[in-house]
Amino acid sequence: MAGKARNYLTKKIPKFMQRKLVLLFMVIILAFVVLVGRITIINASKGDQYTKVVLEQQQFDSRTIPYKRGDILDRNGTKLATSERVYNVVLDVYALTSDEDAIDPTVKVLVDCFDLDGEKVREIIEENPNSRYQVLKKGIDYNKAQEFKEIDDDDENYPDVRGIWLEDDYERKYPYNTLACDVIGFTSDGNVGNNGIEGYYNSELNGTDGKEYGYLEAESSVERTVKEAVDGNNVVSTIDVQVQSIVEKHILAFNEEHKNYATEGEGSANTAVIVMNPQNGEVLAEASYPNYDLNNPRDLSAYYTEEELKEMDGDEKIEKMNELWKNFCISDTYEPGSTIKPFTVATALETGALNGDESFYCGGMLHIGDHDIHCVNRDGHGTQTLKESVENSCNVALMQIGSMIGKEELCKYQHIFGFGETTGIDLPGDASTKDLLYTPENMDDASLATNAFGQNFNVTMTQLAAGFCSLINGGNYYEPHVVKQIEDENGNVIESRSPTLVKRTISQETSTMVKDYMRGVVLNGSGNLANLPGYEIGGKTGTAEKLPRDNGKYLVSFIGYAPQENPEIVVYVVIDEVNDYDQGQSRYAVQLAADIMQEAFPYLGITTVPGYDPDAAKEDSDEDYSDEYYDDGSYDDAYYEEE
Repeated sequence: MAGKARNYLTKKIPKFMQRKLVLLFMVIILAFVVLVGRITIINASKGDQYTKVVLEQQQFDSRTIPYKRGDILDRNGTKLATSERVYNVVLDVYALTSDEDAIDPTVKVLVDCFDLDGEKVREIIEENPNSRYQVLKKGIDYNKAQEFKEIDDDDENYPDVRGIWLEDDYERKYPYNTLACDVIGFTSDGNVGNNGIEGYYNSELNGTDGKEYGYLEAESSVERTVKEAVDGNNVVSTIDVQVQSIVEKHILAFNEEHKNYATEGEGSANTAVIVMNPQNGEVLAEASYPNYDLNNPRDLSAYYTEEELKEMDGDEKIEKMNELWKNFCISDTYEPGSTIKPFTVATALETGALNGDESFYCGGMLHIGDHDIHCVNRDGHGTQTLKESVENSCNVALMQIGSMIGKEELCKYQHIFGFGETTGIDLPGDASTKDLLYTPENMDDASLATNAFGQNFNVTMTQLAAGFCSLINGGNYYEPHVVKQIEDENGNVIESRSPTLVKRTISQETSTMVKDYMRGVVLNGSGNLANLPGYEIGGKTGTAEKLPRDNGKYLVSFIGYAPQENPEIVVYVVIDEVNDYDQGQSRYAVQLAADIMQEAFPYLGITTVPGYDPDAAKEDSDEDYSDEYYDDGSYDDAYYEEE
């Protein structure tokens, strides 16, 4: 039968057709072989890549799981910065437009529940019909999220609402608003730290986002995978909220007292305070005024009128914001004035230029080079001991001491005390002032004289405070720092920032002598307003006339410590251009420091004088002091003009 069938087909199909069929068959076989070969080559060379593409196309219901940025805490565990859970409103336009009847009720819910603009929502829908992810609003709080959840679960009253979902997120919050703004800093663009601890410790505070996603298997079942987010670490600062609050309260009160309400001028160009532990370099408080709200750092309305803000272009506003954000305590430089005199005396004692038994005669002025350089008391102090020279803040005595030290040693010890160097503080903007100091090669005799009493070179507050701590703690220079330790999200300590002893500056003997002189400043000299009952306080005032010398602009300061033996605390106050007709009065700084000390010392448990009864003591702060104690150092006008 088979043979008959073959013969039948052969007879029925012409030979030329048979050849065409055979040829077609061979072409098909050849194409199949080429296709198989090509697939084999692709699979061998790019198989993983194409597999990934297929999987990405199969992926669905994918979402990012945000990490929680670490908290910034004060030394006692109080939160200074934290990240609170919020939600972003996301619209799946593709899912929504798959059902035309769902558009109107869905838009209505978006408007009613989240206060969105209905027209703008419809524009987004029209312009992005295939989008699966359109963020409509950020930062929805928990209560609003719960309100939407009730709507989303109510299929009876909201049967056609679709495509809306809430994405987890975090929002940075600062519970104390302006408190410690210079130290803390803020975030922008999500979790990017700006300034302060937020900026310096950004990598420690940040974590890693997680991911949740699923795949459709061949049988249409779902395979879901979750990669958990890794939260950021917590940063425990050295700041004490109570001390910081005391400092900022008194700074604000001072500026309110001196504010010019007629011109809306601030109480000062800058008022800044640093509170440090001299035994380890920890900063307990650091503040300056004007300050800003960390929860709204770009708001300038507190310092500029609406009309002034309207007249500013974008660049001007950015410039004003940068000025506001700058940390005066570590970035701004200035001439220190007479607060440098204890350093000069310590240098003389260390180098052997002095032994402490010397006396000096002050006639009110010294002629050095081509300049008449005056003392604070132009009538002269007469003959005085080394201690009295410091108590009276005598420029003439200090100029003589500077000459005895010499240019080489004075410049050397300026750097030993940290002037001209970066301090190493763990905050952005640490200024070095290297180019604002003389070298022995370019220092003339007049500059040597003026450097000795705190003029003609620049420092930062942090430089002077850190160096001063070494003056009173026996000569140990500790690196100033604002962070104690790093903790993980569960509070486990993963890194401790132990005090760093950088160097020795002076001997214990020199430290004891200089402290004795500074105790005399508070008992008998320009720091008398800081002589608080019950405490043994030492310190030094400073008054520096700013450049140009004849403009009547002054920066005044006071740096004090307590107790006299084994000092536990240093308070440094700088007031730049106080809003007063007579700016050159160091009593402004002394009084502000005294107000801070009087409130902070009991809280900190600073050692009091044995037998002191605070209930029986009466404060006496109304005594008047002669002007000779208020101004701590100046040149004559002719010298300024030549400079």
